[in-house]
Amino acid sequence: MAPRVLVSDELSETAVQIFRDRGVAVDFQPQLGKDKDKLAEIIGNYDGLAIRSATKATEKLIAAATNLKVIGRAGIGVDNVDIPAASRRGIIVMNTPFGNSITTAEHAIALMFAVARQLPAADSSTQAGKWEKSKFMGVEITGKTLGVIGAGNIGGIVCKKAIGLGMHVLAYDPFLSVERAQEMGVTKVELDELLAKADFITLHVPMTDKTRGILGKENLAKTKPGVRIINCARGGLVDEAALAEAIKSGHVAGAGFDVFEVEPAKESPLFGLPNVVCTPHLGASTTEAQENVALQVAEQMSDYLVKGAVSNAINMPSITAEEAPILKPFIKLADVLGAFVGQVSEDPIKEIEILFDGATATMNTKALTSALLAGLIRNQVADVNMVSAPIMIKEKGIVLSEVKRDKTGVYDGYIKLTVKTDKQTRSVAGTVFSDGKPRFIQIKGINLDGDVGANMVYISNTDVPGMIGFIGTTLGAAGVNIANFQLGRGEQGGDAIALLYVDGPVSDDVLGKLTANPAIRQAKPLVFAVD
Repeated sequence: MAPRVLVSDELSETAVQIFRDRGVAVDFQPQLGKDKDKLAEIIGNYDGLAIRSATKATEKLIAAATNLKVIGRAGIGVDNVDIPAASRRGIIVMNTPFGNSITTAEHAIALMFAVARQLPAADSSTQAGKWEKSKFMGVEITGKTLGVIGAGNIGGIVCKKAIGLGMHVLAYDPFLSVERAQEMGVTKVELDELLAKADFITLHVPMTDKTRGILGKENLAKTKPGVRIINCARGGLVDEAALAEAIKSGHVAGAGFDVFEVEPAKESPLFGLPNVVCTPHLGASTTEAQENVALQVAEQMSDYLVKGAVSNAINMPSITAEEAPILKPFIKLADVLGAFVGQVSEDPIKEIEILFDGATATMNTKALTSALLAGLIRNQVADVNMVSAPIMIKEKGIVLSEVKRDKTGVYDGYIKLTVKTDKQTRSVAGTVFSDGKPRFIQIKGINLDGDVGANMVYISNTDVPGMIGFIGTTLGAAGVNIANFQLGRGEQGGDAIALLYVDGPVSDDVLGKLTANPAIRQAKPLVFAVD
């Protein structure tokens, strides 16, 4: 059956057609974005939800979305999506960060010009029949210093355009390397230096705990007298009340704001102040940008629902359409390794280490880790998946570490999982053979070569004579057929393991008969989802 997507906000017919062309059934009901009760009533019928800003994907709506796999936001902001609630339910949340980048950057430049030349006030005055030429003395852009806070996608475009206008550009961005700054033609600086030297400051960072109020009263006081401040990023990055006071005092010469702490902005301390230009969150409001993000979200959601490709996800590692088929068997392997440990472990896990050896170290290890963690805790939480598993591991306070290394053994690449509890350390490793199927290659440091079946039994015992016969006889007497029997041991008379692939479930009674043997320390039934 084809996956189903509900479009609850306005998208172009071209975007809707993309879903259909890629094998996705789509219901276009843009009026539902404002009818939360009706939306909650039917959302359980869909695999995907495509939205803009009208639809509010609240915790309540997400709870009703029993089949939902992905929410796609046509635009960069996801303030209208409860991402933690979606993550806990295993729903991928995607946005379209690049579709409106140019439009938003252009709006920031437009506001900078408007503030530099007091254009809105001059327009109103002139159209009112006044001729106040001397009142609207402006400043040139050329030769001025622009401070860009956040030199990522949109900020980088602003930098390029500002350089083209003959400005000197200072960039503050903790993730910007010196080499990349040189390529862009900007000077990488710390925030205090930017504040002290910039004639104009423009913000292009997301709203996080670290960026909230980044231009508050204290930092505004550090700015160069006569600075002009532009914000087309997120409301709340600038303390509007503190900025209003700085404008009234004359320390700040003007501001251009497209975003506000509270939206829709019916009032703000900035309203009515001289040389403050305000627009109603128009950064992405061009015909080209609206069409671009609509097309992009349709493509992204279709690729995920049909091919398993993940791009621009807020709460999930990206998986390209090209790497998805290559990664798929290793994602299965990671899930199996996690599921093995999750089923044999009896004590709370304190630490997790994942080793990627050889070819696996060059793969998308974030996706592999997510799959492994999902398998690890599925025995406790049945509906966990690659989205929700990392959240749950973090909430449990489990220490997670990853190690990557070059090929060290006979296998081109393998994954090894080690977990620690208060009582013991347990490990399992596996690889994928040319047939695309996962294989166990090591358990408890003991090498073996084991198929993965739907029903298996793992036995830990002391290496003593007669164990093969005892295990086979016990299972045979219970009518359990053994499809594959793998053995391994450390040293003679020491630890030994048996991994059995059987044709059906093994009852508790049979397991009890196995563990009644004093040489057997543990006999665990295993269940794996296999193709």
